[in-house]
Amino acid sequence: MPEWTTLGKVLIGIGLGIVALGVLLVVVERIPGFANVFSWLGKLPGDISIKRDNFSFYFPIATSIVLSILLSLLFYLVGWLFRR
Repeated sequence: MPEWTTLGKVLIGIGLGIVALGVLLVVVERIPGFANVFSWLGKLPGDISIKRDNFSFYFPIATSIVLSILLSLLFYLVGWLFRR
């Protein structure tokens, strides 16, 4: 049973991280001067956006690639720091 306890703690940590990120995104929008910090998110060249009369399709492929690279670097650095 100890492995389930560890998994539970990891899931709680991930959930708290998601909540913290959500609060950060809401609060940043209300601070003057920081409202446009994330305005580039989803509007990069390469993001596919199709709008018709009764239909809209959006696929943020360039944003996904940029976020993937940034998260990969972040996780690499965190892993490197914990190995020291």
